[in-house]
Amino acid sequence: MSQPIDDEFRPREQLRAQLMARIASDGAMPVSSFMAEALFDPMAGYYATKDPLGADKDFITAPEISQMFGEFIGLWAAECWGQMGAPHPVQLAELGPGTGRMMSDALRAGAAAPGFVEAAQVSLIEASPALKMVQGRTLANAPVQPRWLRLIDEMAEGPSLILSNEFLDCLPIRQAVKVDGVWRERLVGLQPDDQTRFAFVLGGALSEADQALIAPALRHEPDGSLVELRPADAPVVDAIADRFKAAPGYALFIDYGSSMPEAGDTLQAIAKHQKVDPLDDPGGADLTAWVDFQHIAELGLAAGLDVYGPTGQGAFLTGLGIETRAAALARGRSPQDGARLTRQLERLIAPEEMGELFKVIALASKGLPPPPGLDPYNPG
Repeated sequence: MSQPIDDEFRPREQLRAQLMARIASDGAMPVSSFMAEALFDPMAGYYATKDPLGADKDFITAPEISQMFGEFIGLWAAECWGQMGAPHPVQLAELGPGTGRMMSDALRAGAAAPGFVEAAQVSLIEASPALKMVQGRTLANAPVQPRWLRLIDEMAEGPSLILSNEFLDCLPIRQAVKVDGVWRERLVGLQPDDQTRFAFVLGGALSEADQALIAPALRHEPDGSLVELRPADAPVVDAIADRFKAAPGYALFIDYGSSMPEAGDTLQAIAKHQKVDPLDDPGGADLTAWVDFQHIAELGLAAGLDVYGPTGQGAFLTGLGIETRAAALARGRSPQDGARLTRQLERLIAPEEMGELFKVIALASKGLPPPPGLDPYNPG
C-alpha cells in the first residue's frame, strides 16, 4: 500500500500535477513560465511557502554572512540621501528583502547620519507571505517600522532610495538554442519515455520581436549555442525610471552575474546548499539565473537614467571602507572572534568567494552626484 504524502509536500505534488496537466493540454511551456509557477505559485511556490535563508536552510546571502554588509548598504543610502539634499521624508525601499537582515543593519548604521532614519519611510517589496513573517520579526525593534508592498508602483510619491540584494537573479528568464542558423525557444515539456518527469525540449523559431531580446553581441553565436533572454528586467527598470523622473532617487542592485553578455545555461536550482536539477521538484528548490549587468545598464540609459557600475562586490565594499570596519570590530575581541570576522570579510570581498562573481550597479535620476563607490557606466 502506498504511503500518504506528508502535508508539507502535498501542495508541491499538486503543483507538479498541475504543471504536467497544463503541458499535456497546451504543450511545452517557456522556461519563464515554469520558473514563475515554481517560485511564486501562491499555494506551493518556493517563495510563497518557505523561509529559505540561513546556514541550516537552502542558501545564505551576504546580509546573513555578516552585519557589515547591511551596515555599508545603510551608510551608502545615507550618503546618497545627503547628495539628494536630505529630503524629508524619503522613501527607503528594499526589493526582495529576504529575512529583513539587510534593512535592519542598514537602519542601524544609517542612524550615524543625523536625520536620515527620522526621514526614512521604509517599504519592503515582498511577494512571499512566509518571508513577510520573518521580516516582521527581524524588524520588530527597528527604529522605523516597515510597510509591505507587492510592487514598486505602490510606493508613496517623493524622493526615494531603492535597495536590492539577490533580487534580479530570481526574475524568470527565457532560453533559446541556435539550430541550423535559427534561434528556437527552449521549453519545459515531459520526457517522451516517462510522462511523470519534466524535460527540456525545443520549440519553434523565435519571432523577430523575441530575437531582439537577445544581446546583440550574442545574436551571431554558432549552432548549438544557448542564450538567455531576460524580459522581466525591463518592467523593473521602467518602474524605477518613472519614479526617478518624478522625484530624485538612487537604486542599488547587488547580484551575481556577468558584466558583459555571455552565452550558456545559467539556470540553477539550490536546495540545502546544493545544486539540484531545476526541473525535478518545482516549488522545492530556489531557481535563479545569472544577471546580465550590461542589459540592466542599457535599460537604465534607454529609460533616461544615469548608470553607475557595474563593479565587483569586493571592490565596492572595499572602496567604502569595509576592511577598516572589520578591523574595528575585531579590536578587543578574542582570537576566535577575530578569525570569524576575517572569514566573513573574505567571503564578502575575496575574488574567489563573492568579490568578483557578485556585482554592483546603481541607477539614478539625471544630474544627481555619483553614488559612493561606483564610477559612471562605461559601455566600452
